[in-house]
Amino acid sequence: MPVVGIRQLARNASAIIRDVSKTGMPTVVTDRGKPVGVIYPFDEEDLEDYILANAPEFVARRAQADRDIAEGKTIPLKDLLERFGVESASSASSRPDEARSA
Repeated sequence: MPVVGIRQLARNASAIIRDVSKTGMPTVVTDRGKPVGVIYPFDEEDLEDYILANAPEFVARRAQADRDIAEGKTIPLKDLLERFGVESASSASSRPDEARSA
């Protein structure tokens, strides 16, 4: 993985970013020899995933969901669908005669 110093990045930012984009290889940025960041290539599709994965609200909710699962505070999807009177897609597709007569 390429490594560039912060001064080198300041002087050659366009060329370094162009290289990252062209090669698809991340580049580590250092300040006085210590890593401080990474220039990581991604496209527009990756941007939304990156933003969501790092959004504080999303991260907090994901952590809460993990805790709920670990503590058994969840219910099976089948039970949830029944609670709201929704027929699951799998059971609907397993009864083709009913779908045709409707």
